[in-house]
Amino acid sequence: SSGINAEYGGTGESNISQIFLEEGLSFIKSQVKAETPFFLYWTPDATHGPTYASPMFHNKSIRGRYGDAVMEMDYCVGRILDTLRQLQVDQDTFVFFTSDNGAATYSKIQGGDNGPFLCGKETTYEGGMREPGIAWWPGTIKPGQITHQLGTIMDLFTTSLSLAGIKPPSDRIIDGIDLTPTLIAGNIQDRPVWYYRGDEMMAVRVGAYKAHYWLWTEFKGKKQPETYFSFCQGQLVPNVTVHDQVNHTADPVVFNINRDPGEKYPLGQHSAEYKAAMKVISPI
Repeated sequence: SSGINAEYGGTGESNISQIFLEEGLSFIKSQVKAETPFFLYWTPDATHGPTYASPMFHNKSIRGRYGDAVMEMDYCVGRILDTLRQLQVDQDTFVFFTSDNGAATYSKIQGGDNGPFLCGKETTYEGGMREPGIAWWPGTIKPGQITHQLGTIMDLFTTSLSLAGIKPPSDRIIDGIDLTPTLIAGNIQDRPVWYYRGDEMMAVRVGAYKAHYWLWTEFKGKKQPETYFSFCQGQLVPNVTVHDQVNHTADPVVFNINRDPGEKYPLGQHSAEYKAAMKVISPI
C-alpha cells in the first residue's frame, strides 16, 4: 500500500494488521468448529520498517508510528487470546510469543529499544539476538514464572512436535530442543547456542559465558564504500564495537552474560575465569 511508508511520502496508515488478525481469527474458529487440531503461525509485520498502523491506532501513541504499531500488535494478540477463551480451547492451546531479532537501532525513532543490551538487529551481540519469549497455556504452564533456560526459535519446531506426539526426523541433525520440560516442570537443560551471521559462526554461548569469534558492527556498501551505518547507535565499547569484521578465532572475546548482559566488560584473557570458560566452550 502506498499509504504505508511515511518515509517516502505515505501516511503510515494501513489496515494490514487488522486483515492479518481477521484471517487468524477466522482460521481458529473454523478449526475449532471442525474439532480439528491446528497450528497457527501469526506474524504481523507492522513494527518492521516501514512501520504502520490502522486508523484505530494511527497517531495514538507517544512513540510515533512504531509505538502505534506496538499498540496494535498488543491489541491483536489480546484478541487472539480472548477468542481462544471464548471458544473454550484456551486450556488445550499452547501459545508462544517471540520475535526473530532484536530491535533495529539504526531505525532510531522508527524502531525499538534494546534496553541494556549491546547493539541491535543485524549483529550477534545480545541486542541483535536476544528477544522476548512468552509462553501461555492456562492450566498447564503456571503464570508469572521466569526461567533462565537458554532457548532459540529453532526449539519451537522440536517443542511443537513433542506436543503433537511426533518424534523429530532421525535422518538429519535437529538443532532445536524440546522446551516442554522447562515450560511445564521448570527444568533447566544445559545446551550450547551458536550465533551465526549468514554462514559465519560469530559467537557461542554456553551457560553464563558467550565467546565472540568474530566482531562486527557496521555495514558498508560494496558499490558505494562511503555508504555505511552503524548497528550500534550511540554505543561504543573499545575493541568490541568495531568498524570492520575482526577475526578473534585465536583469542575469542568472552563475556559473562549473567553478570554483564550489556557485553561491556570482556574477561581478561589471562584470568582464571576466562580460561575456565574457554575450557568448556572450545571442545564444542
